[in-house]
Amino acid sequence: MPSPFPGMDPWLERPMVFPSLHNSLLIYLQAALTAALPRGYFAASANRVWVDVAARREPDVSVFGPDDVNARGAGSVATALTRAGLLEAAADELSDPIEEPYLEIRSDEGDRLVTAVEVLSQSNKRAGDNGRTSYQQKQGEYRASGVNLVEIDLLRTGPHTTAVPEAQLRAVAGRFDYHVCVMVAGSPNRYFVSPIRLESCLPTIPIPLDPDVPPVSVDVQAVFSRAYDEGGFAHLARYDRRTPEPPLSDEQRAWAEGVLRAKGLMA
Repeated sequence: MPSPFPGMDPWLERPMVFPSLHNSLLIYLQAALTAALPRGYFAASANRVWVDVAARREPDVSVFGPDDVNARGAGSVATALTRAGLLEAAADELSDPIEEPYLEIRSDEGDRLVTAVEVLSQSNKRAGDNGRTSYQQKQGEYRASGVNLVEIDLLRTGPHTTAVPEAQLRAVAGRFDYHVCVMVAGSPNRYFVSPIRLESCLPTIPIPLDPDVPPVSVDVQAVFSRAYDEGGFAHLARYDRRTPEPPLSDEQRAWAEGVLRAKGLMA
């Protein structure tokens, strides 16, 4: 089943859904790049790694139940175990490394990094999150190393995060809900942006390579549509039982619900 919306689906921005969409988009972006890249270049997945000792899970109360219920249950189980003679061994707070995928375009010659392609995640746009700090450090490395950077931001929530300064973005883009930012190697203070409104299709964007090589184009809408179809997001969206997070404006909500009703997805 195709997405009911012409572009990004706001029902997929929920914390319990977007990480899956994020991963699916990267898989199909890599496939689209592989099909488009000229000889001498290849697209590969990579992982940014950081450690965060803070609890990062955001449980869905409707699935897992309220925290106080879980705590009471855990307490009664612990009592039963100790009464049975089991010894309790306390552990330090978990601090396992967290990996976040992104894409790299490299040159066959020397395996040189040419372009980084990022789909922003929720941790990238959460103030105070180590994932955001790690991401911003990587932005600086791309700039200093002369690497092209393509950023796709399909999240309405959180502080501005892409490389283009927010004031410059808003000055040229006007009103937008999502956007793409491209930073070209050799011109680290110039940014090319594609503002996207909720009711619009996602754009086809040029992906820069080396200065003497023409960019290749990737249809982000086609990538999103494939991710939606093959990732089962029609079921995960729960249009009739959930509302978008963050909420839509009154005008956007009326438009979105009209789209869903017209397709029989909302009463």
